[in-house]
Amino acid sequence: MNLCWLIHPNSLINKSRRTPDSALSELKSLASAINLKIYEANIINISNIKPGTFFGKGKIEEIIQNLQKDKIENCIIIINSNISPIQQRNLEKLLKTKVLDRTALILEIFGARAATKEGALQVELAHITWQKTRLVRSWTHLERQRGG
Repeated sequence: MNLCWLIHPNSLINKSRRTPDSALSELKSLASAINLKIYEANIINISNIKPGTFFGKGKIEEIIQNLQKDKIENCIIIINSNISPIQQRNLEKLLKTKVLDRTALILEIFGARAATKEGALQVELAHITWQKTRLVRSWTHLERQRGG
């Protein structure tokens, strides 16, 4: 059973109709749907989203310290929001663990529950389609220079 740390980013600017507690409760249910053991579940207030890492340096340091303090390894960080591929990559480098957003978690649930071969293929297609959008601009170093 994998450990996971659930984080609900509560935007102080764009208020949602749902309470942060109900959103975090839903995220707990989603995580337990694929038998993830919840190590920690937090609501983090954020005033603005950092383009490179989603969270600020202080929050990232806090997460790292908690993981090191409790000697937690291979803990999956699940963020209850959509994060960009760059934010995901940067967070994974800094935290040295796997980071998933809400969409990835839901696709994992569908994948785990697909009962038929056709269902499994449909989930795989959805997952590949989602991943394709995240690969855009990740291999730009291989593009040829264009002249004019």
